[in-house]
Amino acid sequence: MADPLAPFRWLEASPGSRDDLLGEIFCVSFFRRLEPAEVLHRFGAAGHPWREMTFHELAGKVWESIGMTEDEYIGVVQVGEWSVAVELRGQQATLAEPLTGLSRGCEVVAIMRHDYAEDRFVYVVDGKAVTSFTPHLPGTRWGSDPDRINALMREAGLPPETLDEEAWEATWDDMYTNRISRAFSLAAKITDVVLTPSILDGPLLIGAISQ
Repeated sequence: MADPLAPFRWLEASPGSRDDLLGEIFCVSFFRRLEPAEVLHRFGAAGHPWREMTFHELAGKVWESIGMTEDEYIGVVQVGEWSVAVELRGQQATLAEPLTGLSRGCEVVAIMRHDYAEDRFVYVVDGKAVTSFTPHLPGTRWGSDPDRINALMREAGLPPETLDEEAWEATWDDMYTNRISRAFSLAAKITDVVLTPSILDGPLLIGAISQ
C-alpha cells in the first residue's frame, strides 16, 4: 500500500540525513491571496532591501547570522494562490502576537518543527486563531473554533477526539513519529499546496527582520 505521507517525509528527516533541507528547527507558513512582497512587509521586513535568492543562499545567510546579528531571514515563494514563507530556525508565524498582523484580511496556516521544544500547528483567519495544537497531541486544541477543520484532521491521520489513557499509550509512538508529515498533510488539505523540495528550487524573495 502506498504511503499517503510519502510527499511530506522529507520534512521530518533526521538532522544530517540526505533529505534534511530545513533542519531541526523551522517554520513554514502559507498565506492565501497575498503576494510574497506583502508577506515580507507584514513580517516587518519593509526597512530592509529585498532580493531574490536560491534556497541554499538563504540557508547560508541564516547560518552566517547565528551569533553575529539579531536579524532573521525569511524566504517567500508563490504557489498558486498561496505564498509560502520559510523561516529557518524561526517561529514568528506561529506566535500569537505576530499572527494578528500577519493574517489580517487573509487565511494563514503555519507549522513549526522544533526538536528541542514543542512543535505547533496553527490555522488563523483575519487575525483570529481558529484552531491551534501540538501535532502529536491533536486531541488538545485551542482557538475561536477549534473543531472547524476536524474532518480534514481525521483525513490527515490527526484524530481530534480526546483519547483515554489506554488509547493514548497505544498510539503514542505512531503519533509522535509521524507528527510533522501529518501536520503538512493537513496543511495541504487546507491550501492545496503539497510542499515538496522542488518548490524551493526556484528563486525565493528574501527579507530580513530584526528581532
